[in-house]
Amino acid sequence: MSESRVFCPRCGDPVESPGEANGRTPLCLDCYFDEFSLVDAPDRIEVAVCATCGAVKRGKRWIDVGARDYTDVAVDEVTEALEVHVDAEEFSWGVVPEQVDQNTVRMHCTLSAVVRDQPVEREVTVPVLISRGTCTRCGRIAGDYYASTIQVRGAGRTPTDAELTGAREIVNEYVGEREAAGDRNAFVTEIKETGDGLDARVSTTQIGRAVADRVVRRFGGTVDESATLVTEDEDGDEVYRVTYAVRLPEFTPGDVIDVDDDGPVLVESAHGNLKGTRVTTGEHYEADFEDGIAPDARRLGRAMDAAETTLVTVEDDNAVQVLDPETYAAKTVPRPDYLDPAADTVPVLKSRAGLHVLPATAETD
Repeated sequence: MSESRVFCPRCGDPVESPGEANGRTPLCLDCYFDEFSLVDAPDRIEVAVCATCGAVKRGKRWIDVGARDYTDVAVDEVTEALEVHVDAEEFSWGVVPEQVDQNTVRMHCTLSAVVRDQPVEREVTVPVLISRGTCTRCGRIAGDYYASTIQVRGAGRTPTDAELTGAREIVNEYVGEREAAGDRNAFVTEIKETGDGLDARVSTTQIGRAVADRVVRRFGGTVDESATLVTEDEDGDEVYRVTYAVRLPEFTPGDVIDVDDDGPVLVESAHGNLKGTRVTTGEHYEADFEDGIAPDARRLGRAMDAAETTLVTVEDDNAVQVLDPETYAAKTVPRPDYLDPAADTVPVLKSRAGLHVLPATAETD
């Protein structure tokens, strides 16, 4: 019985452990390493870096790489470019960067691995040429680009300082969340206060809608949307700018309103439909569904305008006497159930509808 042997097709020496290499006769160890290339490295790498934010262009996209300087960029690009032989095991490498000039970093790479149980080490040098430019995002920011506008207005009034401050915070917080999540299209172009409220221009329509919805969730109100055709993109598709008009409720927590014949209401919420407390009885008030946040009413004043005055006497279950905070005359007024009969003083609001005792902890924001 004869022994079957396999010989190297290049040198003719016998191959001790031939195995199979894609159906072809394998090379002996010496011939294999004569042709072996541990890594495939490019002759040089050219990389575009945004001079403003440090993003790197890969293909058609700009990527935030978080590099501290251009040497870090060069290391990252070489790492991406090196292709290691499929037979390499226990691969490791080190790099020594050499700054040739302002735009060139020469990367001296030492690479090692185990191949067919043999240690292998190679050295390659890859020049990295860095060009500075402007990424799409920074170019848009510099050009005051925006895709949507959020307009914050009040129904029949101007927004309060708290509402304007809150709306501004919502814009910045939401865009900050998008940036932290890696959205390179997220930025604020402009926020400005006008005589009617606040206008914010942002980079995408998705951000505009999300901000408008958040403002309404915090303060109540409604959102109307309108689009304006501004141009066509490179593919011929129409490009629109969208305006999200936020209309804040006419009445806000802390308002005292004359809503019907059952007595004024201290507004406590303007979400869904308007809710509050009757200042004559202390009973809960809730607007009809069809009236929502805008019942037919007139504003008598704000809880913050209430003055502390003396509670003279409790006449009965329905009435008390208090001092008019302007004339100091004793006046009989309705007794709401939240009034503490043992109190020495109570907050009262004086309006064209008369004197009304307010809760000691009335919402004034």
